[in-house]
Amino acid sequence: MDKIRIFIADDHAVVREGTRTLLERENDMQVVGEAGDGEEAIRLIERLKPDVAILDISMPKLSGIEVTKRVKPLLPTMAILILTAYDNDEYVFALLEAGAAGYLLKDVPGREIVDAVRSVYCGESVLHPSIARKVIQRAITGSAKAAKSTEWKEEIELSEREIEVLKLAAKGLSNKDIAANLDISSRTVQGHINKIFHKLNVGSRTEAIFQSVKRGWLSFDDLSGD
Repeated sequence: MDKIRIFIADDHAVVREGTRTLLERENDMQVVGEAGDGEEAIRLIERLKPDVAILDISMPKLSGIEVTKRVKPLLPTMAILILTAYDNDEYVFALLEAGAAGYLLKDVPGREIVDAVRSVYCGESVLHPSIARKVIQRAITGSAKAAKSTEWKEEIELSEREIEVLKLAAKGLSNKDIAANLDISSRTVQGHINKIFHKLNVGSRTEAIFQSVKRGWLSFDDLSGD
């Protein structure tokens, strides 16, 4: 079985060492590189092309936000997981907009970090629902303006079924639950999600949902768990 190739960027060596030790206990994970600042992170990520990059926000030279902005266009299918001490709406919004797939605080249990790596690798979102709704609501507020900008003028169309899948994914449903709701197989659901990722040039549900809200394809009600 192929291992998940992981890169860690944090300016604290003890955090990098602890995270590496935690992840390399797992049979399906391999840490392929580390960096202590943002510029080094960009150089190594471009060279190593990991499956998942774990980034801190506050780093010397370039922040985790800037690193995310620069590497996602080059490696759109790579998942970025933010592991930080900063619980700030502005940071979360900026990172989601830049293409991060997940956002965790450093005080979470080690098992949550391991699970989060597997989740973002599989294209799942790793974001507390209350934070997600609050941040996405802000995106909706600015969606009308964004829709008029050149950023969103490219011709991208999702099929009716793809929109259905995306709306259920936005509620936090798993592939299995989406399949049950639509009376199709889990493999078919994954196929639709892969097509959505390809069309939007993203690597996670978080990115796909965020972009779809900004484009006006999803509403705030679509993010409700009801």
